[in-house]
Amino acid sequence: MRIVAARLKHSKRRPNPTPTSRRPPTRRALATHHEPRRAEHNGDTEGRILDAAHAVFVRHGTAGARMQDIAREAGVNQALLHYYFRTKDRLAEAVFRRTAGQLFPQVVQVMASDASLEEKIAKVVDIEIDHLSRTSELPGYIISELHHHPERARQLITALTGASPEDVRPRVLLKLRQQIDAAVRTGRLRPIAPEQFLVNLLSLCVFPFAARPILMVLLGLDLQQFDRFIEERRHHLADFFLRALGA
Repeated sequence: MRIVAARLKHSKRRPNPTPTSRRPPTRRALATHHEPRRAEHNGDTEGRILDAAHAVFVRHGTAGARMQDIAREAGVNQALLHYYFRTKDRLAEAVFRRTAGQLFPQVVQVMASDASLEEKIAKVVDIEIDHLSRTSELPGYIISELHHHPERARQLITALTGASPEDVRPRVLLKLRQQIDAAVRTGRLRPIAPEQFLVNLLSLCVFPFAARPILMVLLGLDLQQFDRFIEERRHHLADFFLRALGA
């Protein structure tokens, strides 16, 4: 009897759990284990992902980059990458559009404007050198991307200008042709096709950055010396270009 009484007393101390204490987890609670919380989804996070992806793509190339490396660089989990961009291809396209978009529209706007040829040359030199000095790896990155994804050239122009390349081309080249023809008639310039004018000007700006590793070895420059070389080039390039076309 003493044993039975002890057992009954012990059972009263440990009541069975109520049904409410075993309530299954809510759908919201389960979701937190499988997907990022929406509170984390903001423009700062997206920008951080794009910055990190750009850094990783430049270091390893788009083909060699891994989503895991990008997540680590951005300080987020991979689920967040997939939430925003779904696939690496979509992320690569977004990075390319944003990177090239920082430069291309400004050049188109200047070339299609009513500014004089002299002003256009000086502005394009400043735009290109200012931007490429901050992101000197940009030319190599863009060339590599367009080499592997040539279709992005048309997509990029359309996305950034709101018009097809066929519509953008005359806006730039027609205006240049008119200004070059006027300068030729007054004896200020030798004849040159507007296409050659544009490509020559952009090439003179971009080439030192695209070939930076070779130029640094060839000219015996460290990074600081290369920066000084570029600044010196900035001051002489517009005048050199005009003199080369002079009558």
